[in-house]
Order: sequence, then C-alpha cells, then structure tokens
Amino acid sequence: MKRLGNYEEILNKIKEEKYFLLYVSMNNCSICHADMPKVEKIANEKNFPSYHIEAPEIPEAVGQLSLFSVPVVILFYEGREIHRQAKIIDFKEVNYSRF
Repeated sequence: MKRLGNYEEILNKIKEEKYFLLYVSMNNCSICHADMPKVEKIANEKNFPSYHIEAPEIPEAVGQLSLFSVPVVILFYEGREIHRQAKIIDFKEVNYSRF
C-alpha cells in the first residue's frame, strides 16, 4: 500500500486511476494498525491499487473527503467514490467489492 503525502496526490489518483482503494488511519489508533494489513491483503489478492494516508498529516483531505472517524476504507471507480466503510470494517464486504 503506497503512502500519499498530500491532498493533491489524492486528487491525481482520483483523476488518473480507473479504480483504487484509499485507506485512512491515524498513528495512535490501534484498530487502524490491526486493520491495515487485512485491507492490504485484500487489495493485493484482488490486484488493485491501494493507497494509505494518515488523517492528521493531510487536514485538507479530512475536510474534503468528510473523514469523521478512522479507520476508513474508500473505494473509487472512474473518479467517484463507490463504497465507504468507517470505524468497523466489514472485510467480507470489502473483499466482495468488484470493479
């Protein structure tokens, strides 16, 4: 899972990538750290691009993407958000998502 460092990079991915997964976490969130490898495994198995951001490092993304809690998994397809899960991630549902 590649880490993105600013909101412009996120916007570029939305414009350039046909589909991708964005994982949002915080450094002091133990659930975020436990869930990240599970999400990354699903992304790798499905062979789709995945990116990670730390919410406090990109406050503009927090506001623009309406990120109210962590962890968050957002799936984008052709420039649009098509799926979002926050706080409690249902890995079966994320795994079922098809592009």
